Amino acid sequence: MMDSHRRSAASQVPYEGSISNATHYLEAVNIDDYADDDDDDDAHLFDEIAPEDEFIDVSDSDEDETLEKAMRTLNETIFLGNSVDTQVIEKNPKESLTKRPEVVDDFIRNYLSTKRLFKSLDAFQNEWYELQQRGQLTLQDRGLVPDVYLKNQELADSLSKLSIDVDNYKEIASKARATYDKLRKERDFHRMHHKRVVQEKQRLLGDMKRLKKHYEAYEPTLKQLRLRYETAMKEKMLIKLERDRLAGRISAMEANGNGPTQVPAKSEKPGKRATSAGGNEPKSTTKKPTNPSVSVNAVAAAAGPAATSSHPPALPKKTKLYEAMLPAEDRINPYSTNVDLPSAKVDRMKQLHTVKAHSMAVSAIKFHPKKMILATVSDDKVWKMWTFPSGELIMSGEGHKDWIADCDFHPKGAHLATASGDGTCKIWDFGKGLATLTLADHSQAVWSCAFHDQGDFVATCSMDHTAKLWDVNTGKCRQTFRGHADSVNHIGFIPFTNTLYTCSGDKTLSLWDARTGLCAQTLYGHMNAINHVQFTLRGDMVASCDSDGIVKFWDIRNVSELESLDVGPHSANRLAFDPAGSVLAVASNDGTTKMYNVRDRERLRDVSTNDDAVQGVAFDRSGEFLVTGGSDCTFRVFQ
Repeated sequence: MMDSHRRSAASQVPYEGSISNATHYLEAVNIDDYADDDDDDDAHLFDEIAPEDEFIDVSDSDEDETLEKAMRTLNETIFLGNSVDTQVIEKNPKESLTKRPEVVDDFIRNYLSTKRLFKSLDAFQNEWYELQQRGQLTLQDRGLVPDVYLKNQELADSLSKLSIDVDNYKEIASKARATYDKLRKERDFHRMHHKRVVQEKQRLLGDMKRLKKHYEAYEPTLKQLRLRYETAMKEKMLIKLERDRLAGRISAMEANGNGPTQVPAKSEKPGKRATSAGGNEPKSTTKKPTNPSVSVNAVAAAAGPAATSSHPPALPKKTKLYEAMLPAEDRINPYSTNVDLPSAKVDRMKQLHTVKAHSMAVSAIKFHPKKMILATVSDDKVWKMWTFPSGELIMSGEGHKDWIADCDFHPKGAHLATASGDGTCKIWDFGKGLATLTLADHSQAVWSCAFHDQGDFVATCSMDHTAKLWDVNTGKCRQTFRGHADSVNHIGFIPFTNTLYTCSGDKTLSLWDARTGLCAQTLYGHMNAINHVQFTLRGDMVASCDSDGIVKFWDIRNVSELESLDVGPHSANRLAFDPAGSVLAVASNDGTTKMYNVRDRERLRDVSTNDDAVQGVAFDRSGEFLVTGGSDCTFRVFQ
């Protein structure tokens, strides 16, 4: 019945094929026209075949046997060789069919036919083909109806895509986690660095407060120096007036024909003098002078043409000054022979006491060559001598107009040379208590000075990039050493030779011939300004230090570097060998003195010697004591 309706509807509506543009029509056929051929089937008679015993009827009596069941029973009987239990065979075996997806119109037709909605089916077919002929249906409208399998496939495809996306997201999440860990580490590093900066800031603030307190003492010092200057000027004017008055009286007496009278000594010329620890009055030595000739000579020198006796003062006899000569080069170093020099026991050294030496930073310290006396110089323009190791003041001297950077004793111990920021080097006579010689050819500050081992020459170096050799007898400059491109920071003589060594802010160390004034060797290797150079007494070892805290040992013969030590990051200011040359002490800017074994370059110990930067360090002749001077205005003794 359903098929008849579909054919009738198909006969009325043309079908448009997808292969060609030709229009095809379905023709209605009546089945009764072929009924005559079926009547002949009754004329054929078939022989009845008796059932065999080997076939087993496994079907129920009320259910017809199908071909499929019969074939299954036959196959099981042949292969198994026995009869099959009727309970084993399934009554309704599952059919394995492949369902093909339907187009939309077929799906609707089947649905309406199944529900027996024939009128709706006719109306749907009429409207569907009408729209199809008009071309109002798109391919999507005539597409397939998705079934469960297609949906499952689509879901599986989408699931695979989603799993790929999940893997990508996991990879992105792992990268994000790694980035987060990296950022967290950087955050921790910067936090630690910030804490370190804060600590450094606190330390700098403490240093600034201490410097402010230190600078507060400048004003009283300046006032005191101003008062001293005014007092000296007043005394100078009084002496000039007294000299003029005495000169006028003497000239008047000579004009009247009367003999001159005795003029008492009333004052003493102020100026460059040595001051004892007992008071502020000028004195020539540590004790009050008992020889009145000292003060009388001072008055006579101040009075000029006036005399202190019944006759006019006689002019001093001019003594002929002879230029000193440098000794021969083939001299023998007395310490280079088989001489056992004492070695310092730095592992057992302890601080004995601290001496408040100056009102400003102690810039250098030096031991007397023959006696247990220590000399210190400071930025307060004063040099002082102390008993050692008790630390009692013996003598002090004033006369420089600026800070004093370095000092050195005469080999005989009767004079002291001081180098100052006022561009001069003064040589002080302990017997006279005065500066007997002022060397002033440098155009800028003088950093260092050193006596020759014969005592006839003194060498100086300056910020004007030069070094000079002076004749102590004549006070003349004998040689000027030029070659450095920056300030020359330190100078000295190789022990018992005529060779000078200098170090400079141009990062080089140079050796000079004192006779010719020529540079013999130049050593390169430092990366910053070299502050100090030190030779051992035997002259077989030399070390240098720079502002980066690098200490280098040099081979002078091969002009090469032996080894380098890093004691930084703070600047290394001074070096000192013990008498045996087995221990090297390094004065550092962090307030410590570092001890090294010269033989294997091993650090022995670090000694916290000063509260501020250590500017000077020295061993005594016995190697038993170590002395350091620093920016805290003190020097400290260790034994």
